[in-house]
Amino acid sequence: MKYIDVFNGDADGICALHQLRLATPQPQARLITGVKRDVLLLQQILTVENAQVTVLDISFDRNRNAVERLLQQNNQITYIDHHFSGDLPFSPQLTTHIDPHPETCTSLIADSLLQGRFALWAIAGAFGDNLDEVAQEKATQLRLSEQQVTQLREIGHLLNYNGYGITLEDLHIPPAELFLEVHAYRDPFDFYRQSTTLASLQEGYAQDMEYAQNLGPLQDAQTGRVYQLPNAAWARRIVGVFSNQLARQAPEKAHATLLVNDDGSYRVSVRAPLVNRTGADTLCRLFPTGGGRAAAAGINSLPEDQMDHFLSVFIQHF
Repeated sequence: MKYIDVFNGDADGICALHQLRLATPQPQARLITGVKRDVLLLQQILTVENAQVTVLDISFDRNRNAVERLLQQNNQITYIDHHFSGDLPFSPQLTTHIDPHPETCTSLIADSLLQGRFALWAIAGAFGDNLDEVAQEKATQLRLSEQQVTQLREIGHLLNYNGYGITLEDLHIPPAELFLEVHAYRDPFDFYRQSTTLASLQEGYAQDMEYAQNLGPLQDAQTGRVYQLPNAAWARRIVGVFSNQLARQAPEKAHATLLVNDDGSYRVSVRAPLVNRTGADTLCRLFPTGGGRAAAAGINSLPEDQMDHFLSVFIQHF
């Protein structure tokens, strides 16, 4: 039997898969991943037959056709995710664990499936997915120290930071390599203390955030703020954690960050207000390349001539 692990290249995808493979090692598994916004990952394995495929932290709805094709080719698929899924097909070869509730993530779903065996990594994944309150509550239940919570938060934020970019060249480390580095550590606190890879991410993050601190809002209304970032590698890397930081600074407001693509279109990240983590996905799905989840969503390519329309709809939507 061939084994293939397909996972989002952000903190949530990496921490979810790490938990699963600590519980059920598959050292020969083929890894399929990419930048955080590369959610059509199943397109890379459309010709695969007779394999065990595990899919983590990418939308079922966006990959529906690929899933149906892979099922027809006698593949066994386990799908674990927290994005909007739409209707799920019935197949004895398909097992799904999908929960789109705005206060969960794929790492927490994996944690539940594994009955908390690797809960520390689930907490790191939740911090990386901007679920700080949920992660903190779980950490309190485990009686973690303030220092331990701080380290798990930083691990999550840095793994998430590394996932953002338009191409792999934007990233400090390809997500598959980062997963393998993480997977060498059963204990996240050993990872925090010993990993030179994590240390390099700490350095890159600090440098990129220096640039971001000088940005002012393009639009600042009662219901939301919009920021535009330049077409630069540092901006593409920082956009996700910068969006999360903005959301925490003004939890009653929605936030959107805009990145200029090479073709003049905009890559949009949207965060719903932290006081009401809903609506980001429904807003972004109004546009052709939009999707995501209730609390955080995005549009991969917003045409330049739709910018004013987006700004108007964004403020009205929230």
